[in-house]
Amino acid sequence: MRKSLMTRLAAAAFSTTLAISASALLPVPAAAQGVALTSCGNSGQGFAQWLELFKQQAVAQGVSPRAVSAALGGITYDANVVGADRGQKVFGQSFFEFSDRMVANYRIQQGRQLIQKNKALFDHIEQQFGVPGAVLVAFWGLETDFGAFMGDKQTIRSVASLAWDCRRAEMFRTQLMAILRIVERGDLTPQAMRGPWAGELGQFQFLPDHYLNYGVDFDGDGRVDLIRSTPDALASAANYIKALGWQRGQPWLEEVRVPSNLPWQQADLSIKLPRGQWAAMGVVRADGRPLPNDQLPASVLLPMGRNGPAFLVYPNFDVFTEWNNSLVYATSAAYLAARVAGAGPFNRGQGKAIPVLSQAQVVELQRLLNARGHHVGRVDGITGAATRQAVKVEQMRLGLPADSYPTPDLLAALRAGR
Repeated sequence: MRKSLMTRLAAAAFSTTLAISASALLPVPAAAQGVALTSCGNSGQGFAQWLELFKQQAVAQGVSPRAVSAALGGITYDANVVGADRGQKVFGQSFFEFSDRMVANYRIQQGRQLIQKNKALFDHIEQQFGVPGAVLVAFWGLETDFGAFMGDKQTIRSVASLAWDCRRAEMFRTQLMAILRIVERGDLTPQAMRGPWAGELGQFQFLPDHYLNYGVDFDGDGRVDLIRSTPDALASAANYIKALGWQRGQPWLEEVRVPSNLPWQQADLSIKLPRGQWAAMGVVRADGRPLPNDQLPASVLLPMGRNGPAFLVYPNFDVFTEWNNSLVYATSAAYLAARVAGAGPFNRGQGKAIPVLSQAQVVELQRLLNARGHHVGRVDGITGAATRQAVKVEQMRLGLPADSYPTPDLLAALRAGR
């Protein structure tokens, strides 16, 4: 299950700066600064020399030699971790494929049971942070099956290896420095830091800098332990979600029905209209009841295109895409939270077969879109926000229903040079 969560690291690119005042940092020796910040490698060669210079940099930035030695002493390069980082494919799955597997009935039932069993704890957390239990258990269930599978690799070795690798060196060096400060603070020992290959920690798979900056000692034992303390883990997740912009008491996602003549180009996460305006366009709740005629901002989300399920998503949905910028993951997490909160299973669509491009076809589509002047980002076979936006523009140009969903018809038109 853990393999399906690795690209969460891409969503954390916005948070690659530790909460340390630059003015408080000590000067870094020139040699250490030059190698630690600019050099990298695509193999283990040079890793040991770089790590020694990184240790010097850490001490220069105020980490004690004791903590540096405890954390980084004897660390060696792990080529398997670097290989795993370059081979991620899970978010090439469609929303149906991913949600069918991850939003399983046992997760829905166990999530509800955990909230009921620990009602006082969840109530206290919601009172303090404003985040409902259903949202917390959705992330908890998807990330680690409620703490059952947190990974068993040596976190420090994994992060150090990725910090040396050239693909995302700067990001992982930030994470490695955060690990040293977690050790310095006394929250975890280096031996206790075990997790998946990508270096995430604890029951909610926090990146180390998130652990450092958003971790909460909720059980009052004087340490932030997101591995063994469920109260700490839940409260820290709520603290992070609040920091991402969660609005207390507001919805995040609900299934709706959309009319066949909906202006499909309006179904876009970047387009937020008053809920009453969607109602005027013929959008109704899943059971056919009218939407409230109010000003609450909302977007129509069609994860499988106009013939698939339809959702109305609210500003709180943005938190799910901040947690993980994969739309497939974010929609699945929000849907799981809605199910835990009492919503029924979504309607799979209009009775028509919904085509799904293979990952190789999406790669081809991305290359064709780039050739037409679009910028879809990394050509990886994953239909992210930039790819969907480019798809929408091309659908509009070609006179196709502009629902942002990549189809064989669109691919064929672009292949033909239309």
